[in-house]
Amino acid sequence: MAEIIQRDGTWAFDGTTVRITPGLHRSVPLFRQTYGEIAVPLEAVASIVFEPERKRGRLRMRLREGADPLLQATGGRLPDPADPYRLTVDVDRAGVAEYVAEEIRRALLLDQIPKEPTKAYLLPGPPVPVSVRSSDGTVSFDGVQVRIDWSDTSERVKRATGPRIIDVGDLVQVEWLPNSGYEDGFLRFVTRETVFSELPPEKDPYALDLWGSARRDLLTALVATAVTARLPHPSTRPGVEDPTDRRQLAAAVPPRVDHHDVLLRRLRELGELHRDGVLTDEEFAMTKAVVLRGF
Repeated sequence: MAEIIQRDGTWAFDGTTVRITPGLHRSVPLFRQTYGEIAVPLEAVASIVFEPERKRGRLRMRLREGADPLLQATGGRLPDPADPYRLTVDVDRAGVAEYVAEEIRRALLLDQIPKEPTKAYLLPGPPVPVSVRSSDGTVSFDGVQVRIDWSDTSERVKRATGPRIIDVGDLVQVEWLPNSGYEDGFLRFVTRETVFSELPPEKDPYALDLWGSARRDLLTALVATAVTARLPHPSTRPGVEDPTDRRQLAAAVPPRVDHHDVLLRRLRELGELHRDGVLTDEEFAMTKAVVLRGF
C-alpha cells in the first residue's frame, strides 16, 4: 500500500485502485467535499507526476480520455483547487509523494496499461438521485429524468414555460461552463430539437444561467456528470468525429416522438399568460418559439 495523507486529502494505492479522499479542512473546495471519495481503477490512469515547489508541491494524475464522465462533462474547466486529480503536498512530504507516484507508474508499466482513449467510462460518476440549487433554479436528476425548477429571480420567459422535465433518452449532450465570479457560467441540456438553438443561457429554458455564488454554482457539475455518465459514450456515436460538434451529435441521435397533447397544453398556457398581461408581445413570441422548438 502506497499512501499519502495531507490536509488537502488522501491518496492511497493498493496495486489496482487509486482511492482519492478529499480532506475535511475548510480550505478544501465544497465541490470536492460534496463529490466525495473517488476510486480510480488503474486501467483508467494515463500518467501521474509529482511537481515539487518551494513551499508546496502537487501530485497530478491524468486519466485516459473517455475514462471519466466528470472530465467529459467539465471538459477541463474545473478550477485547479476543485480538481480531484490534483493533491497539494507539504514540502516535508515530498518524498512520500514521489514514492506514491513511482508506485503507480511502476504498476502502469507492469500491467501494460495503454494510454489510448477508452471505449467506455471506467468510473461511474456521482450516485443518483442528485439535486443542486443554483442561482437560476434547482436542477435534479434521478437517473431517468432531468428536472429544472426556476427560481424567483429567473427570467420571466423561463418562469412562464414552467418546470422543465427532460428524459435522458432525449438528450444529445450536456454543456457546462463554471461561474468564475467574473463571468457567468451555464449548465445546458441539449436535445435533438434544441441543438440549433442560439438563445443565451439567461433566456434558454433548457439551460441554467450561473451568476451567483461561484462556490455553490460549481456543484451543478455534479448533475452534469451524473447525466453524462448515462449518455452514450462518445466512442459509440457513429459518424461523430468531434463530440463537441452539435450538428454531428444531432445527426447521430434518432428523432424523438412528438408529444402533441403536451405541446398544445403548453401553448394554451402561454396564450393565457399573454392575455393576462404576464408576458409582453415580444416575450410571448420568443417563448412560443422556444416551446415549439423544444417539441
